[in-house]
Amino acid sequence: MNQNNVKFITRTAILLAIALVFQMGGFPQMITGPVVNTVLYVAAMLVGISGGVIIGIFTPVIAFIRGILPGVLAPMIPFIAAGNAVLVIIFALLKKKNKILAVVAASAVKFLLLAGAVQLLLKVLSIKIPGKVAQAMSFPQLVTALIGGIIALLVYKGLEATNLDLGQENKLN
Repeated sequence: MNQNNVKFITRTAILLAIALVFQMGGFPQMITGPVVNTVLYVAAMLVGISGGVIIGIFTPVIAFIRGILPGVLAPMIPFIAAGNAVLVIIFALLKKKNKILAVVAASAVKFLLLAGAVQLLLKVLSIKIPGKVAQAMSFPQLVTALIGGIIALLVYKGLEATNLDLGQENKLN
């Protein structure tokens, strides 16, 4: 295994572990959400789309298995994973042009996907989702994704200052 593969696997595993620790901490959505989104944005910058998507898929699945994600949200797991993946992909593709616009666009699309999924499950498929749960999958998703993006940009700036090998392909500027 070459050094780049080891670096990719190690960084992806560490970022996934950070997200899972916060998920398991029992914090409210307005703490856990920004942290998980921060991890997704940082992953897009440090390990690229594939590492970020891996983390984005694993976080809702593991949260459900561990009982952190309520059972009533089981039908939302594929949509949460897709929302996380879309956030990573859009941010990664746009970050070199304008990192703030990339955060806003990625956050907005994730929010629209999750809010749309709730409507699909409720109205089209007649799957019952409690009001509070449905509400948690709407506007708070936009807020937590935007906050996570801002934090991630600050974290990345701090990482750049440490002279850590971030990889030329991941430079923001």
